[in-house]
Amino acid sequence: MSTAPLMIEQEKIVVLDLGSAHNQLITRTIRELGVYSELHPHTVTAAEVKNMQAVGIILSGGSKDAEFNIDPEVFNLGIPVLEIGSKGETIASANEEKHAYGEQSHPEVGQPADVKEMLRHFAFEICKAKDSWTMKSFIDVEVEKIRSQVGDRKVLCALSGGVDSSVVAALIHRAIGDQLTCIFVDHGLLRKGEVESVVDTFSNQFHMNFIKVDARKRFLDKLKGVTDPEQKRKIIGSEFIYVFDEESAKLEGIDFLAQGTIYADIIESGTATNEVIKSHHNVGGLPEDMDFELIEPLKALFKDEVRAVGAELGLPSDIVHRQPFPGPGLGVRVLGEITEEKLDIVREADWILREEIAKAGLDREIWQYFAILPDIRSVGVRNEKRSYDYAVGLRAVHSVDGMTADWARIPWDILEKISTRITAEVDHVNRVVYDITAKPPGTIEWE
Repeated sequence: MSTAPLMIEQEKIVVLDLGSAHNQLITRTIRELGVYSELHPHTVTAAEVKNMQAVGIILSGGSKDAEFNIDPEVFNLGIPVLEIGSKGETIASANEEKHAYGEQSHPEVGQPADVKEMLRHFAFEICKAKDSWTMKSFIDVEVEKIRSQVGDRKVLCALSGGVDSSVVAALIHRAIGDQLTCIFVDHGLLRKGEVESVVDTFSNQFHMNFIKVDARKRFLDKLKGVTDPEQKRKIIGSEFIYVFDEESAKLEGIDFLAQGTIYADIIESGTATNEVIKSHHNVGGLPEDMDFELIEPLKALFKDEVRAVGAELGLPSDIVHRQPFPGPGLGVRVLGEITEEKLDIVREADWILREEIAKAGLDREIWQYFAILPDIRSVGVRNEKRSYDYAVGLRAVHSVDGMTADWARIPWDILEKISTRITAEVDHVNRVVYDITAKPPGTIEWE
């Protein structure tokens, strides 16, 4: 392991959240220009901004910006400041002496190209930033951060087999090798064939220190009778951590827990200017007496950036482009109380959906698609007899990072084939419906 001096932080443009609905758009656009950008709450101090190696600051405001006071010393750092959407009253024009620059309109007022050009001018002409941020540079910086933080100690990775946790495992393994141990919890809420796939990939192909825990009964017992989606998420999140705590006690010298938290998880779980949309198991529900320090190297990345990092790390395509899957698994795709019967139904329906989408050659065109089991039954006909069975919902969306989404226009003949197979092959299902709601107003998952 290298002992050379580490450049842990890289230059960045810091976006301070003053209530704008377009914080993510601004942050993403700057990154697309090749300049690293981070979104931070308005409460950060000038000293903290300076320590971030910021070369530029953007105040991203909205109709409520008067409620959010920032540290006035931000304007005395000698770092250029651009204020967007704050009515123009605080900074109405360029102020070279104070390095302040005003933009009175919100990004949505102009055309996307105009917004990008304005940010390009600020980044390169005003801030003199370098377009040096790539996935390779991100990996290099994060590897050094991990080595610096961990030293010769050991890390436990919460490996679910999804894209996020898989990329985290690969990134940390590159940084510290066998100091990493991955624990995979089979909580009984995974998709058909997923347990076998995870074990084969990380244990047999990547040869990581890998432990599989069969906790199916434990999770289902905890979830018995629970119908509220937020409560289900909290229970699953807490139980995950308790399982890792117990398993780590069987190991020697585990000090860190690695999680696949990404930016969307944090935003949707609520920030200073964003209400909770839904809690994520790796953001909410952590017990106060948790015995680990957290390592979350992807928490500043959007979903498409996580996939790009995975490809750069050499992960196989089927992992990098694996369907997004919520941390609570099928626990939030079975609405209402979770039972073995309901899990079996949604697994089989989901398998048929994925199989037919792949046969149609749409598996790389549609960003995410899955089956849901609403907590409703309806009258139907099955085997020429009246039935009163479950309805299955199908969801398929196009998205880039999961922050917004549009429903996928799957051809009718393919939907017909999927519906016919599900009602014929899956017990206790007599109806299939297709969700045509965008995000917003709906979320991608139903719970």
